Amino acid sequence: MSASVVSTKQVTKVYQMGDVEVHALRGVSMDIKQGEVLAIMGPSGSGKSTMMNILGALDRPTSGDYFLDGESVADMDDEQLADIRNRKVGFVFQSFNLLPRSSALNNVELPLRYGSYKGKQRRDMAAEALEAVGLGDRMDHRPSELSGGQQQRVAIARALVNNPAIVMADEPTGNLDTKSGDEVMELLLELNKERGTTLIIITHDSEISEQARRVVHIRDGLLEEQQ
Repeated sequence: MSASVVSTKQVTKVYQMGDVEVHALRGVSMDIKQGEVLAIMGPSGSGKSTMMNILGALDRPTSGDYFLDGESVADMDDEQLADIRNRKVGFVFQSFNLLPRSSALNNVELPLRYGSYKGKQRRDMAAEALEAVGLGDRMDHRPSELSGGQQQRVAIARALVNNPAIVMADEPTGNLDTKSGDEVMELLLELNKERGTTLIIITHDSEISEQARRVVHIRDGLLEEQQ
């Protein structure tokens, strides 16, 4: 049995909105195994974005424990969170989040600039990641010179370039037409199969979630069911 790459125990998140306490997560415990494809589903306001922020080390829980690839995240300060996020997490967002004036290669290189990689090594790693997503011939193109599907492939290459413990994909096909969306999902699942990348997809789209191996539903800050 493969080890848990993500493990949360009774994770809560409380936001203070003026005089009101908003309980976004109410004691979530879950384990995600190495190489799993997991979809997190839930309606707007269910807590799924909060869950993504905590799993992706963008935020820390109010209480509870969170271990990412064996490291305890819950009590990290902002600097430590930024460090583990850069080493262990790749992000793919609905809006691509690419630098508009930079080439595909420079966009993919970006996470490596925070590590100890030298210039040529960074370029080689970025080029290899772009080859892996089928964009070896588009490395010098800027985002405006690429289709939506190609831009999302650049974002996937950027997410994978560090060989992270987990890839968080937040509505990864939300801004794409059906054909491009299907191709992006196919690519993510192929990379999961080939590389053993642990893939966590946040989505409200049941067609997307059906392609995951396990689906977790969040409602009112609680895990409702697991399949």
